[in-house]
This record gives sequence, C-alpha cells and structure tokens, in this order.
Amino acid sequence: MLRIEDTDVERSRAEWIDGILSGLSWLGMDPDEGPYRQSDRIERYAELVEQLFEGGHLYACDCTREDVLERTRDNPTPGYDGHCRDRGLERSERSALRFRTPETGSTVIHDVIRGDVEFPHAAMEDFVCVKSTGQPLFVLANCIDDRDSAISHVIRGEDLLPSTPKGLLVWAALDEREPIGLPVFAHLPMLVNEQRKKLSKRRDKVAVEDYRDEGYLPEAFRNYLALLGWSPSANREKVDVSELIAEFALEHVHHAAAFFDVKKLTHLNAEYIRELSPSAFIDAALPWLRPGEGWSPASTPPWSAERFDRERFEAIAPLVQERVDVLSAVPSMVDFLFLPEPILDEASWAKVASDPATPVILDAAIAAYAQCAWDRDAIEVASRSIVESAGKNLSKGQAPIRVAVTGRSTGPPLFESLELLGQHEVLARLRAARDGLALG
Repeated sequence: MLRIEDTDVERSRAEWIDGILSGLSWLGMDPDEGPYRQSDRIERYAELVEQLFEGGHLYACDCTREDVLERTRDNPTPGYDGHCRDRGLERSERSALRFRTPETGSTVIHDVIRGDVEFPHAAMEDFVCVKSTGQPLFVLANCIDDRDSAISHVIRGEDLLPSTPKGLLVWAALDEREPIGLPVFAHLPMLVNEQRKKLSKRRDKVAVEDYRDEGYLPEAFRNYLALLGWSPSANREKVDVSELIAEFALEHVHHAAAFFDVKKLTHLNAEYIRELSPSAFIDAALPWLRPGEGWSPASTPPWSAERFDRERFEAIAPLVQERVDVLSAVPSMVDFLFLPEPILDEASWAKVASDPATPVILDAAIAAYAQCAWDRDAIEVASRSIVESAGKNLSKGQAPIRVAVTGRSTGPPLFESLELLGQHEVLARLRAARDGLALG
C-alpha cells in the first residue's frame, strides 16, 4: 500500500509525489493499493481528534515557541514544560493540541531488529498532535492510518525510533473505544556516506530518480539497496530478486549504519550491463540515444533525431556494452558516429598536439587510409605500419588518429570505429585535424 503523507501543504509538492510513483514503477515495485493521500482524510482525523480531546488525552495549548523557551531557559531538561496541561483551555484558532503524556511508567517498543527499547514517560514531553492551523502531525495521522488500514508491519529508519513511543501512546488512547492489535515494528539502520555521515538531501544524491537518470539499471539498483544492512547466504553481492525475497528476514538486519557506496553500486551495475543480451542492451541504451526519449533533459544526446542511425549503433553496441558502467556513458562513446564533427576533448587534443610525432602520424594515416580496403582488418594492418614508421607502438601511436576522428583519447576499439564511420568521413576528419595542427 502506498500512502502519501501530504497533510503539510507547504512541504508537499506534486513533482515529489510524481518522483515517488515513477521511482517505484522503475524499480518494478508498483503498489498493490494506492496511492492514498492523507490530505483526503482530514475529516477522519478530525473525528478521532475530537474523541481524544473529549477523553482528556489531548488538551489545548496556546503557548508560542518563544513562550516555552523563555519559561524553560534555566530548566535542566529541555522541551515543553506542561504549562497548559491543567489550564482547561477551550480549543481555538490560536491553540495547538498536545497529548497528555503519563507522568509515571514507561513505554516499551518491541522491535524486531533492536529488541525491547524502553522510553520512560518522565523524559517525554507533552507532544503536539495537531497544530493551531488544524493540521494533524505525523505521529497522529500515521497512527490513525495504520489502525484503519490494518497495517501489519511498520518498517522505517532508526531516526524515527524516538517518535514511536508517542505513536504507541496515541494508539493506546484510541484503544479505549476500539482495541486494535499493534503492528510489528522494525527500525532499520541509517544509510551513511563516505564520511560516515547520515545521507542528506542537501549534501548527497539521495533520490531514486537521480540514479535512474544517470543510467543505472533497475535490477542492479534494487539488488544493491536490498543489501544495505542485510546479507544473503554466503555474503553474495549479485542476487536475483526472487532469491532476495526468499531469503530476507527482518531478524537478520544489522544494527550498524549501512554505507551507501556509490563505487560499489556502479561496479554492480556494470556487471548487470555485461550480462544483458545484445538486444536488451540496445533497448536499454536507446533512451539516451534518441532525442526526446530520455528520463530527463540531462539525458538528451547532442545530435538531432534524424542523425541517429540505429543500425550503426547496433553494430558498435557490443563493444560499448563491454566498456560502460552506466547507460548515461553510452552517448559519449558513440557521439562521433552521429555528429558532423567530433566533440573535441581539449586535454586529449593538447596532449597529442604537443607530440612531435603527431603530424607524421596524421600525414601517414591520410595517405594510407585513402588507399587501403575499408574493413577492420585492413585498417589495423595500415595503422600498425603508420605508427611503427613513426617509432611508436600501436597503443600510444594510434592516439592522434583516435582523437582526430572521435574527439577523445578513449572509446570503443579504434579499427571497428573507423570502419563504421566510413572512409570518406575518417579522411575528412584527419585532414581537418592536420590543418588544425598547421594553424596552431
């Protein structure tokens, strides 16, 4: 069941909800029910708020934040001091509604992962359940929804553990009229970054859509997420979703924070890419290659739709598949095939331009390529002769040719790339590069 917690209008935006829906769908995790929006259940919350107020569990409080800070400035225990607890205020547009926390005893959370966690009531303030605006807060709204929907498990981050006893107190108060069994609670370890700091929206890339837009495969991303804080048998890292489902148990989730390692995720994604069939890889890469089909404007390739040649891409795709870690890297591998001239990497060009052998190699390439048969093997034979005559080995000597033709010093195998681009276009780019050297 997907529930959208949108009672706070100022913090709820349509694009964020769309992100949740599209992210779940991309991961293959479409909900069985919903989405249900809490903003559609305001009347239900108001009904039970009235019940709790009449039963003495909620009371009106007109204290401002400044009032509380002024009164508790010298208190050893921070938080609300219960000033309005026994004033008997009527509900008004100026008053919030606070929960009357028991003064003695404690609430114990029976947590599947963390065991029993006890919260003494003396250390808990009378917490706000309803703002002065009438907006129900997280603890109250979720407690009511969980009861009405017969939620079986509440599984969430350990940062929400301190709010759980508040929810149980509200639950017990509602039980006075309609007893309902509690769900199972499990508080998962937090995710941390490379500095072992909790992942933050301000500091880290945390939205599922960001990784989708960058070209991670949903199977790889889902696999990686499942292993944060939990391990299958034999500590395997690449595990099919059916095996994940079969083996997973909340009781086996670790207590310690889980490191969200982007490098490890990328390595796993590369493994998934390598295992795709050629046709599946081509289909997966197409959104990054055909203008207007990508997930976001950032994934739009630098060529027009009419310049994209699917057959040409299909011919080079197996070579690209072996070399990319994410699908967003595919366009830069093949852009030289679909642009009228290559996108020149300035650092790569500066390096080859400073080599005294580069003019010799380019001149020899222009002469040899104009005469040789245009297939991969013939191009390799000609290229070996070209670079050897310049006193270079093939791996280093081909750099001026690669940069002149593709714009970069790295990419798919050179000889296959030249064959696909075509003899006429290769010669034109080599001549343009040689002219650039002369002018430079």
